[in-house]
Amino acid sequence: MIKKHIPNFITSLNLFAGCMAIYYGFRGNYELVLLFVLLAAVFDFADGMAARLLHAYSPMGKELDSLADVVSFGVAPGVLVLSMLSQSGLPYWVGFAGFIIPVFSALRLAKFNIDERQSSSFIGLPTPANALFWVGLGYSFSEVLITNSWYILAFTLIFSGLLVSELPMFSLKFKNLNWKDNQVQYIFLIASILLIAIFGTKSFALIIAWYIVFSVILLVFNRKK
Repeated sequence: MIKKHIPNFITSLNLFAGCMAIYYGFRGNYELVLLFVLLAAVFDFADGMAARLLHAYSPMGKELDSLADVVSFGVAPGVLVLSMLSQSGLPYWVGFAGFIIPVFSALRLAKFNIDERQSSSFIGLPTPANALFWVGLGYSFSEVLITNSWYILAFTLIFSGLLVSELPMFSLKFKNLNWKDNQVQYIFLIASILLIAIFGTKSFALIIAWYIVFSVILLVFNRKK
């Protein structure tokens, strides 16, 4: 039946958008990198929703989804970092540090696929969140980062570590529309809307930073219970 192929088709659009992001990353067009990674994130969300609505789960779909995510949320931000470091005045080989991101993204996805603890939440930073942080930085703060390239290297190490860390991080999936059952999600979204209202297009990286900080706050709060 045609419907069983719909989720895989949407996943393929994720992969295509990721390839476009890589192309524009090599060309230094960070605005289009942001656009195509955002599109990839939309397709990544939509393929899972389609699979649930159509009951069209398959082992192939799971593998294809991971491969697409490595490209869109691993290689694409890695190329963006390579591009920024290549303009920094540092030796050309320093730019290859950007490829640490796809390596750790692949490790994170492989870990996610076999980790039964991550059915309703995450352990470590999800790859789409990491990618959105980087493309947000590239779009809004590339000039500052290229001038202060050691910040890029520091963020690369920190966020690569977060990808494979044991830090519990909440999912944005809503159980229902009830406030009591989804307090964490609602608080996060309200704060994110405020960040968008205040900072506009510069808010992408800030929202991901807020996601990480809020996850740490929840971890500390839960341990004190």
